[in-house]
Amino acid sequence: MAVAVASSAMFYSCETIELEQTENPNGLNPSQADPNLLANTIQIGYLANMSSYNGNAAGLVRINAFNSRDYFAGVTGNALNANWNRIYSTAMIPNINTISELNAAAGDGSLNFQEGTSKVMLAHSLMLLVDFIGDVPLSEAVQPDEFPAPNVDSGQSVYTAALAMLDEAEGLLAGTTGADLFYGGDSALWIRAINTIRLKAAVTVQDYTTFDQIIAGGNFIESNDQDFQFTFGTNEVNPDERHPDFIADYTPSGAGFYKSNWTMDYMLNSNDPRIRYYYFRQTDCTPGASCNPAGNGETLQCSLQQPPAHVAAAGFGDIFCFVENGYWGRYPGDDGGAPPDNFFRTAAGVYPAGGLFDDDRFSNVGLGLGGGGAGIEPFLLASQVDFMRAEVAMAQNNPGAASMHIENGITKSVNKVVSFGALDASRDASFEATAGDITAFVDAQVMAFDNATNDTDRMNLLAEQFWISQFGAGAEAYNFYRRTGFPTTLPPNLEPNPGGFVRSFPYATSEVVANPNISQKADQSVQVFWDTNPPSSPSGGFPAAN
Repeated sequence: MAVAVASSAMFYSCETIELEQTENPNGLNPSQADPNLLANTIQIGYLANMSSYNGNAAGLVRINAFNSRDYFAGVTGNALNANWNRIYSTAMIPNINTISELNAAAGDGSLNFQEGTSKVMLAHSLMLLVDFIGDVPLSEAVQPDEFPAPNVDSGQSVYTAALAMLDEAEGLLAGTTGADLFYGGDSALWIRAINTIRLKAAVTVQDYTTFDQIIAGGNFIESNDQDFQFTFGTNEVNPDERHPDFIADYTPSGAGFYKSNWTMDYMLNSNDPRIRYYYFRQTDCTPGASCNPAGNGETLQCSLQQPPAHVAAAGFGDIFCFVENGYWGRYPGDDGGAPPDNFFRTAAGVYPAGGLFDDDRFSNVGLGLGGGGAGIEPFLLASQVDFMRAEVAMAQNNPGAASMHIENGITKSVNKVVSFGALDASRDASFEATAGDITAFVDAQVMAFDNATNDTDRMNLLAEQFWISQFGAGAEAYNFYRRTGFPTTLPPNLEPNPGGFVRSFPYATSEVVANPNISQKADQSVQVFWDTNPPSSPSGGFPAAN
């Protein structure tokens, strides 16, 4: 054996052994990556980020229930932890860099669609990260050898870089086709989405000249069939393709999360035809309401209590616990434990969750009912553009134009929502909104706006209707609220002293722990670069309603 080993060594010289490998033999080289799989990962990451932005925002602005007595405890560094990680490590920037390298190496533009669409999603995600957090890393991001602990860039510079990224994406997408989860490979629709993100940026920073220029170009999301959204499926396992709200509410043990009493009450009192599509009632009577004034301490303890003084003083004592007609949710800031009411509380409806249409059947939720979860996650909607245009018109002292845009926005929103009724084949269609119902509702809202005698009332109606059209979304409602302070008609938190309103979210906990160049904010009072309004404070401040 010794002779064999010695003999074999004679045939191995130092020249035949690679001692200085520059690539990890156990790791994949970027050239081995499948650009289509990378693009899929980016799309799924973008979808998850949008769902998180929308969900976090909707609770703060009362579209959904906010389940914390104070803002500091309700919005922590974990809120956007996953968003941060998806952008910087697991889904977006590293994969986009690889697609760009592969496209450059190919030299024939064969990956222009994948690179272009990916940059659209990254640009939008970065803008929203700035909207929610403020200054974040970009110029030093995802360069671990040179910048192991990247510093933050100003929010304004990140916005500028994101807009430049949209310019790159538009050039890459021109005349291309491909495959994607949102627009089915239609690059023309992607370019409409690009211009709509530009509109979003312009209205956010109140650059109305640029906003008007983009509108004059005409190539933005204008109709419901151009909406930028993701459509979920009905498959339950491996993978579960259903809408997250459907997954939470349509279970063998009943509905999983509470809806906002304010939103339900507002829609009920305004005869909004969308209410039967947004919500599904499991019961026709909420304890404490006129149908049961004695209340029920077992299923709804607050039905035996008086509303807090500050809630009653603000005019919301009637919804602090219950809403009429069986709408069973929670007042903002109610962090109480959940009683045995899973088969009583109001569940997600057919829009946008793909659940049941409310036709007064008052039955229980369960697996596979209604649309089976085939709902949507809205990103950018045509109705949203109309409300942006209404906001700009009001800023330009043109309430007549604002009225027209509000009418268009409400009409598009209602038409989109009622089209989802068909997802529930078990519905009694006689309860669906008719053309007359829709016209009467829209006319009533427009008349209320036109008859308002001051801009405060006009902006409140604009904002309230924007809120309702944002149901299922919410990110831009949060931006609107900090930008304008409207609506001033939102209910105060259940806690009399909840702290100042959340002007920005904390940094992601994972980044603060790992990066010595980023320190956590002392609180959520830090304002992002475009938020130039007065500060919030525990005793009031801006926005007025909080």
